[in-house]
Amino acid sequence: MFVARDYLLSIDVGTTSIKVGLFQSDGKMKVMSTQEYGLLTPSSNIVELPADVYWASLCKGVREALDESEVHPESILALSLSSQAETLICLDDKGKVLRNAIVWLDTRAEEESREIAENFSPELLYEVTGLPEMSPVWPAPKILWLKKNEADTFDQTSKFLIVKDYLIWKLTKEFSTEPTESSSTFYLRLKEKDWWDEMLDFIGIKRYQLPPILRSHEVVGSISPETKSDLGLSTNTKVIAGSMDQMAAALGAGNIKPGMITENTGTALAVVATVDEPIYDPQRKVPCAPHCVPGMFVLYPYAETSGIVLKWFRDTFPQDVGGKGNYGELLELASHIAPGAEGLLALPHFTGTACPDFNPQARGAFVGISFKHKRAHFVRALVESVAFMLRENLDLLKGLSIPVKEVRSLGGAAKSDVWLKIKADVLNTPIEVPECSEAASLGAAILAAVGARVITDISQAVKEGVNIQISLDP
Repeated sequence: MFVARDYLLSIDVGTTSIKVGLFQSDGKMKVMSTQEYGLLTPSSNIVELPADVYWASLCKGVREALDESEVHPESILALSLSSQAETLICLDDKGKVLRNAIVWLDTRAEEESREIAENFSPELLYEVTGLPEMSPVWPAPKILWLKKNEADTFDQTSKFLIVKDYLIWKLTKEFSTEPTESSSTFYLRLKEKDWWDEMLDFIGIKRYQLPPILRSHEVVGSISPETKSDLGLSTNTKVIAGSMDQMAAALGAGNIKPGMITENTGTALAVVATVDEPIYDPQRKVPCAPHCVPGMFVLYPYAETSGIVLKWFRDTFPQDVGGKGNYGELLELASHIAPGAEGLLALPHFTGTACPDFNPQARGAFVGISFKHKRAHFVRALVESVAFMLRENLDLLKGLSIPVKEVRSLGGAAKSDVWLKIKADVLNTPIEVPECSEAASLGAAILAAVGARVITDISQAVKEGVNIQISLDP
C-alpha cells in the first residue's frame, strides 16, 4: 500500500481531546498519542476553548508520537487531519486569534438561528446546504451572534475558520478548507461545493474572509519553518486538507461506495451511508454532505445520545467495589437476559431526539418496570434501545431507497461482542468491525497518502489497508 520507508501522521481533533496517530508503511497504526483538554462552560449555553489549547495539544501529541516510535522526522512524508466540525475561530489580519473558539456545542446563537430560519424557507435551506434543521450549533448563526454582540471582534475578523482549518493554517501558514467540514457551516452550497453568497450577505461577511476550498486529499502546503520547532517535524512533510471526522471514519472503515453503512455508537449515534449523488429526504430529516472520497456524498442521520446512556447508568447506579461496575461487566450482565428484557423498555432520548424526528424536548424513560426486573434488565433495556434507535435510522435510509448491504460498527460499543450481537439481531443484518479501532485516524492517513502521491487510488488503499476483525451474523 505504501512505500516502505514512508510514515504518515493523522491528527484527529475531537471535542475534548486530540489524537495523533503514526501509521507504518503497510497502513498499520504504530503509535497513538492522546491529549485531553477541558472545555470552558461558564453557563449552560456557552462552550468555549482557547484556540492555543488545540495547537499546544497537537504539538505535544506529535512530539510524543515521534518520541515513542523513535521515527525520524524526515521519514514523515505527510499528515492529514480529521476533525469535529462547527467550532469557530476568528483571526485578525495578522493571524492573531481574537477570542476563544466557540465550540460546536455552544448554543448561545438561538435567536440568530431563528432569525435565519425566518428569512429563508426551510426548503431553500435544505436544497442549498443539505442540512435539514437550522440550529445554533452551525457557524452561520454563531457569526451573526458575533456581529450583534461582539461588534469589535466581528469588525476585526479577517478570517472566520473552523478548528481544523485553523490548525492547518498554524501548520503551514496557508489558509484552506474542504467540503466535508465546510458543509456544516450553513453557508456552503452542497452541489457546487462553493460558498453561498446569499447567506454570506445575510450574516454580513465576504468571501475573502473565508478560506479557499480544496478537495480533502489535496496538498495545502508543507510544515512551515515558523512552526517546525514547535512540532519537531521536517519542512518536507506535506499537509493535506483532511476531512470532517465522520467522513474520515467512513473512509477508514472502508465505507466508500453505495450499499455500505457505518455506525458509530459513541457518546452520540452517527450513521453514514455513502451515495454517488446528493439525495434529499422529502420530509427533510436526513442531512446530506460531501464525502471525503472524490465524487461521492454521504447521508448521515444521527441521534443525540447513544452510548452515553450506559455511562449514565454506570455512574448514577454504581455498585460496591468488586461488583458489576465497568462497561464489560455491565454488558456481560445484559447477555444473560433474554431479548426484550422481560418486558422492560427504555427510551434513550436523554437530551432530545434528532433523526428521524427532531424534538429537543423529548426525554428518556423506562417503561414496564416490575419487581422481577433487576440491574441486568435495565442494562439490557438500554442497550436494546440504542440498537432499535439505530434500526430506526437505517429504516429511514431504506425509505429513501438507500441499499443497506453491509453495516460496519465503530466507536466504544464496537468493542463489545454483546452489544454487536444485539445490533445484528435487531437489524437482522451481519455486523462487521474493522481491525483498526481508530477509523477516523486511518481515514486521515489514507488521505495523507493519496495527497502525497504515495498511492493514487483510494479504492485500492481501502482494499489493502482496511481489514475486518469481527463479523457477527444475526
